[in-house]
Amino acid sequence: MTITSPHLGSPSSAWTDARLLYALEEVVETELNRHLKVAKDWMPHEYVPFSDGRNFPGIFEDGEAWEKEQSKVTEIGRIALVVNLLTEDNLPSYHHEIASLFGRDGAWGTWVHRWTAEEGRHGIVMRDYLLTSRAVDPDKLEQFRMAHMAEGFESDNRHSMLHSVAYVAFQELATRVSHRNTGHQSGDPVCDRMLARIATDENLHMVFYRNLLKAAFDLAPDLTMQAVRDVIVNFRMPGHGMPGFERAAAQMAIGEVYNMRIHHDDVIQPVLRFLKVLEIDGLGPEGLKAQEEIGLYMGGLDAEASKFDEKLAARKARMAARAKA
Repeated sequence: MTITSPHLGSPSSAWTDARLLYALEEVVETELNRHLKVAKDWMPHEYVPFSDGRNFPGIFEDGEAWEKEQSKVTEIGRIALVVNLLTEDNLPSYHHEIASLFGRDGAWGTWVHRWTAEEGRHGIVMRDYLLTSRAVDPDKLEQFRMAHMAEGFESDNRHSMLHSVAYVAFQELATRVSHRNTGHQSGDPVCDRMLARIATDENLHMVFYRNLLKAAFDLAPDLTMQAVRDVIVNFRMPGHGMPGFERAAAQMAIGEVYNMRIHHDDVIQPVLRFLKVLEIDGLGPEGLKAQEEIGLYMGGLDAEASKFDEKLAARKARMAARAKA
């Protein structure tokens, strides 16, 4: 996409966040209009099996205490669902971060509010499903939510508009993949359909930011290349600060919901390939250095993912052998 801007062709040092926001406003409006045409409204309550629900202990005399056996959701599905929901729960903090960075006016502001409204559905439907289907301990879920949100959230990339755009281009895809794989591993077709619906939203959000990142490469290729380099090398999911995240992430890796191989093959690589990041030419010294470092990092990530694949395959073989014994 070609952008006409009074700043086009300016040296990298001339690109401030304010100038980039202004220069990309037209692209944001175009992408917003495209998004509104293809996005479909949906009703969270239509994805929840409310007829399966019953009272928990509390003000109800007939309340029934939660037990793991009450739900058909698998153990890995339960772990991933809690991580995914707690991530969605921090929406107020995410909104504050992007509204502070992108602004509340014009096309940028319209997108920020639309994105927040769409993301809000995800937390609504997931919590309703989890409580109605008794997939998780409701007391622990609320305790985790309070602890997680009380800590607040501060983006690793709040210092830079380009870094933030680069991060969400990858993060929205990572979230989509995590939701979709959680549904596949949940053991419940109702859960799978719900998370597939959420994943569709996340994919559209990824497309918005990915296309915006493409326009940023057209405007300021060196700075954008450095931002992409920094983001993928230091990538963390937004829920990294929640209670027990490291253990849950390890379990999700083994359960093939989200691991290094998935991160490389299904998240980082597709965005880099679509944007042809490693094929961009005409870069200055800093941009070229960043491009080379991206290539080296991806090679190292692929090698680490292969080691993980081998360990996972060996683990599966051991478990299969024990099952036959």
